[in-house]
Amino acid sequence: MQSSSTPGGEHAGIGRLAATIERLRREVQEAQQAADGRALIELARGILIERLQCGPTQAAQQLATLAEEAGVSPLELAVDLINQAARDRLAYVASEFLGEAPPAETRSSAVRLRAAETGIVHAPDTQAVAVSLLEHALGPLGATAVAVWAAGPDASLSLAGYAGFSSEEARRWHYVPPGVTTAARKALTERSTVWFDSLRHAGLPTIGHRQLSGGRVTVPAGTGGRLLGVLEIAWPHDLEPPSPQIRKQVEALAELVAHTLEVPAGELPVPAGDAYSELVDLADGLHDPALVLTPHLDGQGHLVDFHISHANGPFLDPAGRPRGEVVGTMLLETYPLLAGDGGIYEKVQHVYATGEPFRADRMALTTLVDQVPLSVVMRLSLSRQGGGVLVVWAILDETTRLARLLQHAQRLGRIGGFEEDAVLGEITWNEQLFELYGLERSAAPIPIDRLAEHAHPDDVPEVGRFLRALLHHRRPASLTFRLLRPDGISRHIRVIAEPVFDDRATLLAIRGAFQDISAQHWTEVALAATQDQLVQTEQQAAEQNRLALQLQQAIMPPTRGPMDAFDLQIAVRYRPAEKEHLVGGDWYDAMVLPSKQILLSVGDVAGHGIEAATGMVILRNALRGLAVTGAGPAQLMSWLNLVTHQMIDNITATAVCALYNPETRVLRWARAGHLPPILIREDRAAELPMIGGILLGAVSEADFEEGRIELQREDTLLMYTDGLIERTDTTLEDTQRQLLVSASRRAPSLEERLDHLLANNRSDTDDDTCLIGVGLR
Repeated sequence: MQSSSTPGGEHAGIGRLAATIERLRREVQEAQQAADGRALIELARGILIERLQCGPTQAAQQLATLAEEAGVSPLELAVDLINQAARDRLAYVASEFLGEAPPAETRSSAVRLRAAETGIVHAPDTQAVAVSLLEHALGPLGATAVAVWAAGPDASLSLAGYAGFSSEEARRWHYVPPGVTTAARKALTERSTVWFDSLRHAGLPTIGHRQLSGGRVTVPAGTGGRLLGVLEIAWPHDLEPPSPQIRKQVEALAELVAHTLEVPAGELPVPAGDAYSELVDLADGLHDPALVLTPHLDGQGHLVDFHISHANGPFLDPAGRPRGEVVGTMLLETYPLLAGDGGIYEKVQHVYATGEPFRADRMALTTLVDQVPLSVVMRLSLSRQGGGVLVVWAILDETTRLARLLQHAQRLGRIGGFEEDAVLGEITWNEQLFELYGLERSAAPIPIDRLAEHAHPDDVPEVGRFLRALLHHRRPASLTFRLLRPDGISRHIRVIAEPVFDDRATLLAIRGAFQDISAQHWTEVALAATQDQLVQTEQQAAEQNRLALQLQQAIMPPTRGPMDAFDLQIAVRYRPAEKEHLVGGDWYDAMVLPSKQILLSVGDVAGHGIEAATGMVILRNALRGLAVTGAGPAQLMSWLNLVTHQMIDNITATAVCALYNPETRVLRWARAGHLPPILIREDRAAELPMIGGILLGAVSEADFEEGRIELQREDTLLMYTDGLIERTDTTLEDTQRQLLVSASRRAPSLEERLDHLLANNRSDTDDDTCLIGVGLR
C-alpha cells in the first residue's frame, strides 16, 4: 500500500483540498443568492396577499401562474411587483429607460438592484454591505472592487467597508485626513458623481490605484442634503462613457449605501439635546454676530432650506430687524437674495453637506429693506457643528475697512508709525514699529530723542542733525540710518517725523513713521555693482568684436581680384555682417596645391564673435595643411571633423571641400552638413546631388561620401554659405529655389554674375556671406 506522504500524494491531497474549498465556496455563494431570491419572492407574495386579500398559498400559486403567463422567472416577476408597489428610487431607475434597453436587460438590472438592496438591508455592517454590492450589483457591470468611505465631521474620510481590495491595501487607506485630494474627495467636495475613464490619467491617489489603474467612479452618498460618505467603484480596464441607465443605477446604489452610514437617530440631521445646547452656547460665547442654522427637509427627505434656530446677543441684522423677527424663520425667506449663483446660501449648503469650513474676509451680502436692495460688506465664517451650521459674520463699516486697509498697507510697506504726546508724555507705537525694532509687544516704546542709542556709530552725527531739526528747530525732518536691534541684526531705516501744533503754536505731539528700506538699499547696491560689471562686460565684448573683425578682415577681405589657374577662372566675394557683435565664422579658400590640383572650399562655424572667428582660422588653415597630403575630399572632411571635435572646444561647423584636376577636368567634392554647390550649364542652374555628410564636430568619427562631376566648357560652379539666402520670413527651400532662378540669369562675366547674386539674394539675418564662382574657359 502506497503511503500518502510521497510527493505525488501530497500534491494530489492539496489539489483535492483546494477543489473542495472551491466547491464549498460556490455552494455558499449559491445559497446566499438563493436566500436573497427567496427574500424577494416572499416580499412579492406579501404584496399579493395585501392586494388580493388571499392567503399565503393562494399568493404563491398566483405568483407562479403570472410568471408562467408572462414568460419570466418568478424572481423577475417578484421584482416587477416590488417596483410597482414601492415606487422608490430603485423602481424609477429600473423603469425609466424601458424604451432604450431590451426587457430582459431591464429585468436583469432590476433583479440586481433589488438583490443588492436585500443584501444591504440584512448586512450586519458596512463591510458586508460592500461585499453584497460587489456581488449582486457591481460585479455584473464589470467592476472588480468597491470601497465605502464614511465622511467625518471635519471632512476626513474613513474606509468603512471594501471588497475586491487586499486587506493590506485597506489598512494603508483606512483614513484620509482633511485636505488630501483623492478620487473620493473630489466627489465629496464637488457634491456630484465623478467618472474617471482611466485612473492613471487622472493622477489622483486612492485605494488600489497601483493594482487597479483602470476606470473609477466616485459617488457621494447622503441624505437630507448632508453627505455621509462616498461610494467608490473600480474597474480593471479603461471605461467608455457610461450610459444614462448605468449612471442612474450607480447613483441609486449610493443612495442605499447612505442609509447604512447614518448615525443613530437623535444626532442627525438636527442637533438635539446636549448637542444643540452646546452649539447655542458656542454661538453665545462669540463677540461677533452669529446664527445657528438647522436643516429643513421636505416630505421626501430632501434639503429645501435652513431654519434660523438661534441668534446670539451681538447679532445685527443688515436690514435693521430685531433678533425676534429673524429667529424661527427660514433662511431664504428672511434673506431671499442669498440664493444667487455662488452666493452665501450655496456656501452654507456645501459646508453642511461636506463638513468643510468656509472663511472669507470680504464678502458682499445683499438684503431687502422695504423692497430696496441694500448691499453690505462683511467678514464671514461658516462651520458645521453636529447637525447644524454655525454662521458668524461681522459687517465692516467704512471706519473698520479703512483701518484694515491702513494696517495692510503698513504691513506690506514695512512701515511703523509712532506718536509722542508732548503734554502727557505718552508714546504710542503700532505693531510694525515693534517688529522693526525687534522688541516684544510688552516692551516700553523708545522716545525719539534716544534714537542715537540705537543707531550705528557711523550714523550718530546724522541722527544728531535730524533730532536738532525736529526737536530744537521744530521743523519736519527725515533721515536714513542703520538701526541696531537687540538681536544683533542691522536694518537700513528711513524715518520721517514732524511736530504737531495747536492754534497757539503750542507743541502737542511728535508724529512720524519708520520704514524698513533694507531690501531697497541692498537692491541699489547690487544694481550699482551690476551696472559696473555690465559696463566692464560691454567693454570686453566690444574689444572682442573689434579683434574678431580685424582678424576676419585680415584673412578674408570683402573683395579680391579674379584668379586664373590653368583653364579655370576663380572669383570670390565676401560680405561681412553689418553689426560688429554678429561677426561670424564664415570662410572661403581657393589655392593651387603642389599636386597641381586646385582646392576650393567654403565653410561656416556656428556662432558669432571672437570664438567663431578663431575657430574659422583654425579650420581654414587645417584644411590647407591637410590638402597638401594629396588625400581626396571625403578623407579631408573626415580629418577636419576630427580636428573640430578634439582640438576646438564647443565648436561645430559646416563646410564644402572640392578638388579640381585640370588634366581630366574632373571635380571631386564632399560636404559636411553644408548646402551643395550649384552647377550652371547652358544657362540652367541646378544643385549637385545631396551626398551624405554630417556637420563637423558633432561626433568624433564620421564617414563622408564623395561626389564626382566632369566640367565642360563654359560651365560655372558656385559655392556659398547660408548667409546669402537665409531669411526669417520664408523657408530655406523657397530661398534656394529663388537662388537657382537668379543664378540662371545670363551674365557677361563671372565677376558680374557674383555681384548680381549678392545684390538680388540678400538675406535678413545680417549674417556673413561667402561666395566662390568657378568658370571653365
